[in-house]
Amino acid sequence: MTTSEAIQYAKENGAKQIDVRFADIPGLQHHISYPIGELTESAFVDGFGIDGSSIRGWAAINESDMLLIPDPSTAFMDPFMETPTLVMIGDVRDPLTRQNYERDPRWIARKAELYLKNVGVGDTAFFGAEAEFFIFDNIRFDQNAHSGFYFIDAEEGRWNSSRQENNLGYRPRYKEGYFPVPPTDHYQDLRSEMVNTMERCGLVIECHHHEVATAGQCEIDQRFNTLVKSADNMMTYKYIVRNVAQQYGKTVTFMPKPIFGDNGSGMHVHQSIWRDGKPLFSGDGYAGMSQMALHYIGGLLKHARALSAIIAPTTNSYKRLVPGYEAPVNLAYSRRNRSAACRIPMYSASPKAKRVEFRPPDPSANPYLAFAAMLMAGLDGVLNRIEPGEPLDKDIYDLSPEEMKSVPSMPASLEEALSCLEDDHQFLLRGDVFTEELLETFIDYKRRHEADAIRLRPHPYEFSLYYDI
Repeated sequence: MTTSEAIQYAKENGAKQIDVRFADIPGLQHHISYPIGELTESAFVDGFGIDGSSIRGWAAINESDMLLIPDPSTAFMDPFMETPTLVMIGDVRDPLTRQNYERDPRWIARKAELYLKNVGVGDTAFFGAEAEFFIFDNIRFDQNAHSGFYFIDAEEGRWNSSRQENNLGYRPRYKEGYFPVPPTDHYQDLRSEMVNTMERCGLVIECHHHEVATAGQCEIDQRFNTLVKSADNMMTYKYIVRNVAQQYGKTVTFMPKPIFGDNGSGMHVHQSIWRDGKPLFSGDGYAGMSQMALHYIGGLLKHARALSAIIAPTTNSYKRLVPGYEAPVNLAYSRRNRSAACRIPMYSASPKAKRVEFRPPDPSANPYLAFAAMLMAGLDGVLNRIEPGEPLDKDIYDLSPEEMKSVPSMPASLEEALSCLEDDHQFLLRGDVFTEELLETFIDYKRRHEADAIRLRPHPYEFSLYYDI
């Protein structure tokens, strides 16, 4: 929508409030609401004032004033608010310079799109992300100086629940949750309600299904879109999934690995570059890919260990990125082979369907930063003609130890991933897409508040291992 169309849309839908949203560096969405009388043409130019110092990783308290400029093209009516509310995603700007704020993740994603055009490789990058999630009945957790615990209560859990149920037989076994019909799939109606709500909010949904893990692991697939729009859509997707589940008395988590001994949740990201409405990844090379596409894969694989800090940015991410649970730990590419980090889907021979699927990311990532970083890695491969090596069409987990030595792997911890990003980030700085200051802030925040915080605390299993040592 244009500015005037957004205002008219609000009137037609009887909006009483406007809600403007934005994301912090870790990827949590924030919002601020105003009476509908504040929605004027000038609001899309002058914006709304916010306190940037209260947002994680943002401004210091002595430079806290920021402007939030609503983007009318993102407008939709909130399906959950009792008061009719028009939602828009906003861009953050400095009130003095009127320039975009360098730590606004959405601006970083916009700069990545501009960089693609400026280097002449293409004019559009399409991204399609498949974010998996778990649906639980209840979650309890706490951590203090003398105790720590979590407890998951899940309708589909294979463990004994404290709740009284009449149907305990139809629960997916560990690692056997892929595509069962109801009643084993407990959440068909709930996912359908999520899909219906997403479509009312403007998202285009292709399919939904139960995923491999037990305890309510699900996936809803969105249609691909341009980089920034796909990141916007992912934020709306998470918002809708959580709130529909809340209406049903359930709780959703996008944690990569909440269940021990079962598959974790990934966010496989399909990527392609186009110019003048024509796909550039189709060709006569391996798996029907162009040389550009193979070089793009080369860039992803070369920088994957550095990317991991942004695309798998939590300590919990590395409990998913272990062998044996379909997680792409090893950095290779292949057609069809889902154990490779880069998979080339073969569902269709159409040139428009040619794309690379990068499988290490998970849904704890900030989509603006993750999509931008992957595009920058791929473009580095294209611009520097980085060869991806030979494809690996075997099952990686069946390779001998000698064969495995030649296959590089993802980092084993967030701390290692952050060190990889420190050592390899020049490709992110090109075109001023990412800045040195932003990356330093990101790395410092993740180290102090997450990696070190986990490292310093006793783990409950350590008591089982060592209490009597």
